[in-house]
Amino acid sequence: MATKESTSTAQKSENSSMESRTIEPVPRSERHGKASSQFTLWLGANLQITAIVNGTLGVLVGADPIWAIIGMLIGNVLAGAVTALHSAQGPKLGLPQMISSRAQFGVYGAILPLVLTVLMYIGFAGTGTVLSGQAINRMFGMSIEQPVFGIIVFGVITAIIAVLGYKYIHKLGSLASWAGLIMLAYLGVRMFTKYDVFAAFQGNHFHFVSFLLCIALGAGWQLTFGPYVADYSRYLPFETSSSSVFWWTLGGLVCGAQISMIFGVLLASLPTAKGQGFITNQVGFLGTLGGGGFIAIIIYLVITIGKLTVNTLNAYGGCMTIMTTMSSFGSDKQKGFNQKVRTGIIVAFILASVIFALVASADFLASFKSFILTLLMAFTPWTAINLIDYYLISKERVDIPALYDPHGRYGKYNVPALTAYIVGILAQIPFLNSDFYTGPMTKVLGGADISWIVGLIVPAIIYWAWGRTAVSVPEHTIYFYDDEKEPVK
Repeated sequence: MATKESTSTAQKSENSSMESRTIEPVPRSERHGKASSQFTLWLGANLQITAIVNGTLGVLVGADPIWAIIGMLIGNVLAGAVTALHSAQGPKLGLPQMISSRAQFGVYGAILPLVLTVLMYIGFAGTGTVLSGQAINRMFGMSIEQPVFGIIVFGVITAIIAVLGYKYIHKLGSLASWAGLIMLAYLGVRMFTKYDVFAAFQGNHFHFVSFLLCIALGAGWQLTFGPYVADYSRYLPFETSSSSVFWWTLGGLVCGAQISMIFGVLLASLPTAKGQGFITNQVGFLGTLGGGGFIAIIIYLVITIGKLTVNTLNAYGGCMTIMTTMSSFGSDKQKGFNQKVRTGIIVAFILASVIFALVASADFLASFKSFILTLLMAFTPWTAINLIDYYLISKERVDIPALYDPHGRYGKYNVPALTAYIVGILAQIPFLNSDFYTGPMTKVLGGADISWIVGLIVPAIIYWAWGRTAVSVPEHTIYFYDDEKEPVK
């Protein structure tokens, strides 16, 4: 509960430019901001080159441009809504996203999705750092074959912003939003004046399998934000409307991703870009499209800013997830970490992602395609269980202190959640279509990947049927601090 130490920490947090809170709940006295901040953050995080690359994959899997765009829009909207429901939990609980998973999985049981989440963060940070390293090297006229200089510089900048924390991440998101919109608008005009873009939309045919794959590409992109989306809404005032957080988050996620993916679809559809151009040289192609010279340097800078935004989210969210995992093995009174530990974890995370980037530079596009589709297996069951529990079973009532106590209400393990999670992963295997494995049901469906749909529905049904009779739900939310009570309704 509230102590002199926690009060002192709060005062230091307000007076310091560096964030001091970690995985403990954010006191209401430290809450600030507006729900609209979620729009610029997620818009900026999606207006970036990796999302553009994801758009090109729609054409590479065989979809005609118009159907690739429509398919990705469906995937972005459907899965974006699921992800935005996680974001809406932030102001109510004041918690990082993954620590709230203990309400479903138990204090120790939550470690399984936590570990998989950390792997996801490192993978995304590493693959994104490759492109950022190329952009930085190009800015300084250096080779991009092995962009060691750019990768290291990008890692250092990412670490600095992630250590500074929440406020600076939101400021960076706002900057990335404006920079990304201006860059894509300029490149869009250049594209339409230089190429016959409309020719790509002539004689389009609908291919069911590739259409479903495009939906999966959009859905997979959005669902991977789920495990950390509430990390960036938890400082909002407690009174902030959950619906406003939902809609602002959804708007940023969908608008940013769809704009980038449409741009990617168009680039991959250009006669001079297909198979060569952008697909084989993403960063360099955008610089050339912009006109080269000083303009190209500006474009490389904007690419770096966009990737910096999402990479900082990965580092910050990864740090929160690692600390959540570490706290499971500590004293049940250890609810937070000091700044030295937090900084050390962020540096270690960035170091791991930089090493990954240096190793994974070759054949980036193919690796990324397999990576993003395969990730769906681990995170769709988690998101289904979390949302079913929070909105339908617990009905937004959480015993927050018990999340830090393995002997409390949620215990060490929650068998219904873990069972639903594992079954949800296994149920997707027959429907999986990736470079690593193609399931038998995928072959029956002609190659269509619907594993993400199976991964949402199967665990949701299992947990709803079993969990609603097995989960201990408080009569009202029990807050962490003595002076925070459930408001009268």
